[in-house]
Amino acid sequence: MATTTLIRGMGTFFKDCEHPMSRWSKCPHEYKIRYRNGAGRQIEESGFTTQDKAKDRLVEVYQAKKNTPQSQRKAERIQKYGSMRFGDYVAQWKRSQRHLTPGSVRHLDSLLDNHLYPAFQSRRMATFDHKVVDAFIQTMERNGVGLGTQSNAFDKLKAILLDAHRLGIYDENPLDGVKPPQYDAKRAVIPSREQLREIRMAGNDTFLLIADLMSGCGLRNGEAYAVNINNIVADDVYRITEQVNQTTRTYGPMKHRKADDYRDVPLPAHVRASIEQYAAKWGTVDGYLLRNPNDIIKPYRGYLLEKQWQRIKKAGAVDIPEGMTIYSFRHFFASNCLGHNIPITDVAEWMGHRSVDITFKTYRHLMPGSISRAAQVLNLGLAV
Repeated sequence: MATTTLIRGMGTFFKDCEHPMSRWSKCPHEYKIRYRNGAGRQIEESGFTTQDKAKDRLVEVYQAKKNTPQSQRKAERIQKYGSMRFGDYVAQWKRSQRHLTPGSVRHLDSLLDNHLYPAFQSRRMATFDHKVVDAFIQTMERNGVGLGTQSNAFDKLKAILLDAHRLGIYDENPLDGVKPPQYDAKRAVIPSREQLREIRMAGNDTFLLIADLMSGCGLRNGEAYAVNINNIVADDVYRITEQVNQTTRTYGPMKHRKADDYRDVPLPAHVRASIEQYAAKWGTVDGYLLRNPNDIIKPYRGYLLEKQWQRIKKAGAVDIPEGMTIYSFRHFFASNCLGHNIPITDVAEWMGHRSVDITFKTYRHLMPGSISRAAQVLNLGLAV
């Protein structure tokens, strides 16, 4: 069955018969039309004796849709926002991002100032499509921008363009068909068990505690700095409720969470012992174990850990893998979980990722199993 499509959004007319389109004007079968109504539902009508009558009906339906208040409001939004420059649009969009923490706002501003504004600040919003976005990614690749930064810049551009798409500026998603930058998780250097055992003992008590919290419970750096003995809610469960915000230097909500949110994570026995031993030896302030050594009323500062990490590396007394960072302790947690067949959905929740897609993209290569392994397992169930 052949169909003829008119201008975008108007619909199609056709004949449901065996005759080719070239014979439609002479065959006796009636014309039919197909279109979408204002609610997006596909409608089919029949009984049109001529092609002109079928077209006239499609034009009638199309004009009726265009003249609805909803269509008129959409046209007004397209005219208003489509001609707006990217920089002006983002300024308005940022005002709606009230959920962002001060640290997240600082990160957003850095991506805008260093990557998105130089590429798009004066561009009209209506001119974005998949080719423009793909060219932006290719430019970052040519300029040697790190894969992590590429991914973050793309995510922010994606959020902005999807917001514009919801306003109706684009008929089609401008990100359709774009291959996003892929963070190469294999570059995340993860210490072996033996290396971890040596490294965690190479620093002072504070270094040992933070290393255990990150490698044993999956805490982020700032979450480990805010460790509180009162957050041991069971012998094997630690509740994360906050982090030390390195921008404001105060306690604040966890990343991607509201102020009253929390997440429970597994608490291995050796990590619980580290917490309890540290508290017994050094004491606590309102339950907090780590404090600023210059003023115990203030939270722990991350630069203190970084200075100690650099001293350990410089001393060369322990085997530290090339390229390893403090964050590799957290990578070890993910590796340890996935290597022991713990479901990735659980790992994503414990690590505080916004979605399991982030966990999968970052740690897919650490998951046990392969196509050949799957074939062997499936073969067992089919063997006769």
